[in-house]
Amino acid sequence: MILIGFLCFTFFVAVILAFWEIQIEGKNGWASNLPCWRIKKGLVVKLIGGRPLTGYHFFMVAFLITIVHFPFFFVAWSWRVECLVMGFLFAMLMAEDFFWFVLNPAYGIKSFRKGRIPWHKHWLGPVPDFFFYYGIAAGVLIWLGHSALAQ
Repeated sequence: MILIGFLCFTFFVAVILAFWEIQIEGKNGWASNLPCWRIKKGLVVKLIGGRPLTGYHFFMVAFLITIVHFPFFFVAWSWRVECLVMGFLFAMLMAEDFFWFVLNPAYGIKSFRKGRIPWHKHWLGPVPDFFFYYGIAAGVLIWLGHSALAQ
């Protein structure tokens, strides 16, 4: 039952973040019209699936990593809780990306497919490839840390 609440909270946060990003980016995803720096070539671009690294995304992810570690001000660090925190982050980022399209009036669920989203260059079946990597990472991390949920 705790795991269900954990996942519901994950999706709730993802929806809020998706709406926030929709307000910032509008129809122009991947910060394409935002006044931020961009790294368009090199190893870091390859590591993030061919998308440019933008200042917007760098600082958003840095902020999220910081925020999800807030509980460690109140509980002792443990690898199980760290796994839960990072599992939450991976699951939430994956869900947020999906909700960005579903909830964005400029896109919708019908536009969530290969060829309609220029910044998602690599797909595995019906989803961008990073959904598999993030999904596997989230699942493994949450599974490794699940005993921390009962504490």
